[in-house]
Amino acid sequence: MKMGGSTSKAKGVWPFSGSGVGGDSSSDVSDQSVARLKGSRSATPFVFTRRSSLYFDEDGDLAHEFYEETVVTKNGRRKSKLKRIQKNLIPQGVVRLDHPRIHADFPVILCEV
Repeated sequence: MKMGGSTSKAKGVWPFSGSGVGGDSSSDVSDQSVARLKGSRSATPFVFTRRSSLYFDEDGDLAHEFYEETVVTKNGRRKSKLKRIQKNLIPQGVVRLDHPRIHADFPVILCEV
């Protein structure tokens, strides 16, 4: 491993290089191109889906957070409070992106300023 580099210890799982983890910097630019994973699947630098941070509640509403208004009586005074609901929420799951994004771990410099 070269100085200053950070790599994973697993060999052969890095989807963007042909030689496994921590490729050789003296190799051609063509070696940095997107290579094939094990088998016939091909790796791509693009991300087409992501995990959503939204949740469905019992009524089917979709939001990041849900609150319920409760009335608290203290010393004869009525006060409204919002109580956060954290139970019975279902995550939205994986959603498809409108436009593909480039994966954060893509090792090739696309544009130098």
